[in-house]
Amino acid sequence: MEEALTAERVQTMIGRGPFHQWLGLQVLSVGDGEIEIKATWRPEWVVNPEGRYTHGGILAALIDLTADWALVSTTGRGVPTIDMRVDYHRAAMPGDLTAKGTVVKAGRQFAVSEARVFDAEGRLLASGRGVYSTAPPKP
Repeated sequence: MEEALTAERVQTMIGRGPFHQWLGLQVLSVGDGEIEIKATWRPEWVVNPEGRYTHGGILAALIDLTADWALVSTTGRGVPTIDMRVDYHRAAMPGDLTAKGTVVKAGRQFAVSEARVFDAEGRLLASGRGVYSTAPPKP
């Protein structure tokens, strides 16, 4: 019997990636087609020392990986990104970020998921949607 996909189990899976480790990812919850992840703020994220806001690439990475890992309840694993769109809503200032991902459509070959990134006060910073390959891995 396969091990249940608890937040702790997904944390172990997602924590294997060095980039995920660098982002300080903490899986807060996992549900049926849903995930919530926290990223621990780092000074290296700052793109403009005077403005102190976080580089948009960090927000895009959080959109991508959160939308991807929302699929873990259907795939049991992370999956490759085929296409992605990100919309930026406000500057991300220093502080931990929370990302929430939801599966829109899970298919056998392709899936669509979306994610939103929030600051500590719950303000929406960025949102996006991705298309992912859910085809079984080649042996």
